[in-house]
Amino acid sequence: MSFPRHEKYKDSGVEWLGELPEHWSIEKFRYCFRESPEKIENEVVGEMLSVSGYRGIEIKEYDDENRRRTDEDLIGYRIVRKGQLVVNTMWLNYAGLGVSSFEGHVSPAYRSYWIADNLNKRFIHYLLRSSLYVNGYTKYLTGIRPNSLQMSRDDLMAFPILIPSQHEQYTIAAFLDRETAKIDALIAEQQRLIELLKEKRQAIISHAVTKGLNPDAPMKDSGIAWMGWVAEHWSLPKIRYVARVENGTTPSRNNLDYWMDGDIPWLSSGEVNQYAVTEASEHITSLALRECSLRLLPRGTIIVGLIGQGKTRGLSAQLEIEATINQNLAAIIPDQSLSPKYLHYILQAAYEYLREYGRGGQQAALNCEILADMRLPLPPLDEQLLISATLDEQTANLDALTAEAQRAITLLQERRTALISAAVTGKIDVRGLVTAQSTVEAAA
Repeated sequence: MSFPRHEKYKDSGVEWLGELPEHWSIEKFRYCFRESPEKIENEVVGEMLSVSGYRGIEIKEYDDENRRRTDEDLIGYRIVRKGQLVVNTMWLNYAGLGVSSFEGHVSPAYRSYWIADNLNKRFIHYLLRSSLYVNGYTKYLTGIRPNSLQMSRDDLMAFPILIPSQHEQYTIAAFLDRETAKIDALIAEQQRLIELLKEKRQAIISHAVTKGLNPDAPMKDSGIAWMGWVAEHWSLPKIRYVARVENGTTPSRNNLDYWMDGDIPWLSSGEVNQYAVTEASEHITSLALRECSLRLLPRGTIIVGLIGQGKTRGLSAQLEIEATINQNLAAIIPDQSLSPKYLHYILQAAYEYLREYGRGGQQAALNCEILADMRLPLPPLDEQLLISATLDEQTANLDALTAEAQRAITLLQERRTALISAAVTGKIDVRGLVTAQSTVEAAA
């Protein structure tokens, strides 16, 4: 869908902003926002808040409740009132700001601002988080590390703020509320589809590696919770009897001879969030291989994340290259009785069981000893190969549908980003596209 443009434009005088509608004005940040001095002194105000690059200011969620700060730890944290602008100047290149819908508190690294009465809060939220503005922030960021670049206070105070009339601010906010809600609903549909495909994939794998492909095969109780009933003629050996289990190490970062111009793949725990490892992001030298208790693992080795894994595709991957690993990965090298691909499918079926160990939910976190003692539902080798080939075909279809849904999400997100930027910077004129009722609701 194409949108109309304004009749007349003028040069904004700001290179990265380009043209703006002739009847719009520009003010400096310092004239639009007033910093709030409120900090926690005795009583904690609201929940801990954080900033999302996609959603803006939200209540912080903790994966581990032990990481939640005590009331004493929160002394000096900045208080955020509902309707204030919250800014993390060290995260502006990732849209680290937004207007808060919550009352709460944030790290002292953040700042909170009252918004001038002539500015619509929803419009400001969209404007300051738009892609054009994020690109504008990056021109003023300074620092050494890419993840901690910061805008100075003087540059922030002088930053240009586009100001349409109050009525047009309300109209733009109402238009974007409506259109982004539609896009977000479509994205949510695709995300639900991906979750359903993921569940179906998991169910297909789990059934095949425990029940086999013959629905009439006699079954027996494995006595293992995640496995349940298995084909009667299968064995249930521990991994240690059909494979070698080991882990690696990290060569000293202080010794450049271990890293400089290295050509031997070295893998860290992030590499398991894919089904097959075909390349490494880091490499070590042959000197590191000799001196640092590392071994070059053969193709077909299955690597397993021991800590902090499993949030995306899973916690295991198959090596399609020779590589070394760090101490947070385990390597399982199957013998001739165990197909590497079949083992990989088993570990995918045991995903939740292993992930609980990886999170330390049991008596001990996942380690090589626990992996070596894990029992496998093991058919004869020819049956392993047949099951793997069948699963390859079935999961390929599901993976193709998942990839298609993910592409749809990417396109929708790009459209959302482009639409917001175009509307809040006046590149399109949305005044005739919003009902009077919607404008009133946006002003509320």
